[in-house]
Amino acid sequence: MTQPKFASRAAWEQANLLMQPVFIRVLDNLRKALEQSPWKSTYRNDPIWPDGVSEETQQQVLALQHRLASATPEEAPDLQEALSRLPQPHPGYVLCLQHQAHQVNIDLWQLCYQICFRNYSPVLSLTDTVVVEVDTSLLDDTGDVDWQKLDAKTAQLVEQLFASLPDIS
Repeated sequence: MTQPKFASRAAWEQANLLMQPVFIRVLDNLRKALEQSPWKSTYRNDPIWPDGVSEETQQQVLALQHRLASATPEEAPDLQEALSRLPQPHPGYVLCLQHQAHQVNIDLWQLCYQICFRNYSPVLSLTDTVVVEVDTSLLDDTGDVDWQKLDAKTAQLVEQLFASLPDIS
């Protein structure tokens, strides 16, 4: 998955201010929607690797991380040193919805990007490098998060998401 590209440092700072509140609101709205839904949910953590990291390097990093999780205090510094010289993935979160034979996977970062950025298209952004534009309507006059607008946009997007799920009636 391609990471968003920003037109300026100021745009990056605005997105940085918004992303944590957006992520929290997305999770909360999904929880509320799932309480009223027949869909069952699980979450999966899929690492997102920087562009150009080979499969071999990815496997090497994952093996070192696995070894570090059960390392003795004597082994840990060497493993941490080895990991520090390798590219590290960012956490990727996927919501897995299931109802009977239907299964839908939703990339939570893509959902957050649709809230945080104007006219963001997950399909286009997965394949092309797109400079994103922060939805500044989610910020108030002082540059802080406008919580009411953020809540409204998040609720609307989650509602649309559940309306677009396969008809299971």
